[in-house]
Amino acid sequence: MGYRLATVDDRAVLVAGDHYHDVESLSGGAVPSDPMQAIGAGGLLHELAAALDTTTPTGALADVTLGAPIPRPCNSIAIGLNYKDHAAEADMELPENPMVFTKFPSCIVGPTATVEMRGDMVDYEGELVVVIGTEGKDIAAADAYDHIAGFTIGQDISDRPAQFMAKPAHFALGKSFDTFGPLGPWVVSCDQFDDPNDLGLTTLVDGEERQNGRTSSLIFDVPFLVSFLSRIMTLQVGDLIWTGTPEGIGFTQGKLLTDGQVITTEIEGIGTLVNPCVRLSDWS
Repeated sequence: MGYRLATVDDRAVLVAGDHYHDVESLSGGAVPSDPMQAIGAGGLLHELAAALDTTTPTGALADVTLGAPIPRPCNSIAIGLNYKDHAAEADMELPENPMVFTKFPSCIVGPTATVEMRGDMVDYEGELVVVIGTEGKDIAAADAYDHIAGFTIGQDISDRPAQFMAKPAHFALGKSFDTFGPLGPWVVSCDQFDDPNDLGLTTLVDGEERQNGRTSSLIFDVPFLVSFLSRIMTLQVGDLIWTGTPEGIGFTQGKLLTDGQVITTEIEGIGTLVNPCVRLSDWS
């Protein structure tokens, strides 16, 4: 039985319909309340999810604000230019190997959090995010899904001047301002998808569709990325892999984010992020 793992008041919960169940209480303490530990309890989470129909929920989703389902990853790894159409719109050559950077974990916020902009050239990038559930090193691509807890949605917010103020570009810096990593609404286990390698992704700004792609168009797919990264580093439980964004970013359209706009990011079979934007004082 697949599961949806979320966070309420810094505690891991399983979601069923419009309600949630506290994981530590549900498991009698077998699964810790800390989301960073709970995400590694794959087998137990599946067992608990299978019994949710017969247990009393902790509460209703309508009455709480969800936090980031993975709030404190050891590593938050991102892949640039991983869709051909996005590389084309950015007028950049297709990479021969994954273009890897980091989004500092301090930028991660919940699925309805406000994006705080400190400039007038801030952009959106909807992405599928992979969550590691089992530690691994030198993982074969064929075994990648054995190490994946599930998928979630990420909105890779970018301050373009900060990103490109130096050569080579400061990808990590420009994409890691506080609040620049909305994540959620939950982690969905991979067995919940008919085909985990082909999911539709859309990004809307104030209801206008800006991005519409499918993860089957990734240049470097999920199994390849897990294998590639694990040859260099040991992937830890709770690590995030931001897989890249399809075409339609604001920079190439002259449609950068402005004060008061709302970004809606949806991935088929996972859910939706809804993030209002607010313009604060300049960072520079």
